[in-house]
Amino acid sequence: MPEAGALITYSTTMKNREILLGVSGGVAAYKAADLCSQLVQKGARVTVVLTPAAQQFIGKTTFEALTGRPVYQQLFDPQEHFIGEHIGLARRAELFVIAPATAHTIGRLAHGLADDLLTTLALAVICPVLLAPAMNNEMWSKPAVQRNIAQVQADGLHVLGPADGWLSCGNIGPGRMMEPAALVTRIEELLAT
Repeated sequence: MPEAGALITYSTTMKNREILLGVSGGVAAYKAADLCSQLVQKGARVTVVLTPAAQQFIGKTTFEALTGRPVYQQLFDPQEHFIGEHIGLARRAELFVIAPATAHTIGRLAHGLADDLLTTLALAVICPVLLAPAMNNEMWSKPAVQRNIAQVQADGLHVLGPADGWLSCGNIGPGRMMEPAALVTRIEELLAT
């Protein structure tokens, strides 16, 4: 947070832009909070959707504090859009970022499944979708995961990462979610087009 009395300057690309942030279940979910904070500090309006698995890693209170908005978790429990959150949130979004995007989530997206709010939103949005994969390096290397990545890219989704490095399982290799600063740069590029 800026110091008291500090002048806040917002990114002209981000100011008042509606970003939907989907968080799926992986250790990298903690990075999603940092990403969310950086987006808000740049002037974006961020709405967060947590999968049931994400809730095992990070709580909604963190994102509610960062965004000043409710966090959405359920497909059939409307908080704001009684036509369905998947419709209301999708119509409002200018960009849908899924970070981290686990192997499970990527597989569901590749096959057009809509079995929770996050995947249903992915089918309902008309804005660009950006995935930030995060998983164990052995998972990342599997042919099924690589096929799913190729499929979501063929379907028009943008993919950034994963990065190489130390993973929470103790391995070193590809699978780390891209750092929030790199994601913010890509988000600004997508919003500028």
